[in-house]
Amino acid sequence: MPHLPPLRRPSRSRHRRLALVMTAALGGALLVSACAPWRLSTSLDLAKQAQPYTAQPDQPTKRLLVVGDSTAMGTGASSPAESLAGLIGKDHPQWRIDNLAANGAKFGDVAQQLKGAEAGYDMVLVLAGGNDVIRLTTQKALRAHLEQTVALAREKGRAVVLMPCGNVGHAPFFAPPLSWAMSARSKRLHAMVQDVATASQVRYVSLLRPRDEDPFVTRSQELNAADGLHPSSAGYAQWYQELVAQGGLAALTP
Repeated sequence: MPHLPPLRRPSRSRHRRLALVMTAALGGALLVSACAPWRLSTSLDLAKQAQPYTAQPDQPTKRLLVVGDSTAMGTGASSPAESLAGLIGKDHPQWRIDNLAANGAKFGDVAQQLKGAEAGYDMVLVLAGGNDVIRLTTQKALRAHLEQTVALAREKGRAVVLMPCGNVGHAPFFAPPLSWAMSARSKRLHAMVQDVATASQVRYVSLLRPRDEDPFVTRSQELNAADGLHPSSAGYAQWYQELVAQGGLAALTP
């Protein structure tokens, strides 16, 4: 067997070059995959219009904190009431719902959201991960940010639920070959979230499905928003069904 030289840690400058190359590759892939410019413009418009759903009843019976990215804000829904948080509030009008989510947030940003939150919630619902997939967060950084997010969420709430988005590669926003890379990254994200959830004893709600079983593929026109990236109002209703079916609200309901 030939002698192999010892592995060297990449320098910071090499990390920067690698990041630039990956970003350039992503941009080029967007072009060659025929990602229409109007989708980008539509996605930005939807983000500008989105407002996080909150509810402040006089005598709340439960307190729910929602943190995360644009899917936690409800970007793509016709109104805040039709977002996932809004649908929870509709079925549970006596729950106080606070929402600290922000468009574009990665797990590292979600940790910052939680640092600014007060404690004493009955549950913390974390909706994030899509931006880490799309913006090429490394696996090492993603795990560190995810573990930090879970640790902080457990300090803020009695129960914690992790609900990352489904397979990003199935979104109409992306076309091959970029969609294939996004699918692979989505699967790695979900495997990591499930592993961290198990180790931390928090609940994981899975939206990951094979392409032929994914309702966002089989009912694409109905469940995807106009940008082909975010859920529509019907898409968030589908997510809400999964949240309930997988026991995501069990800690708050009799």
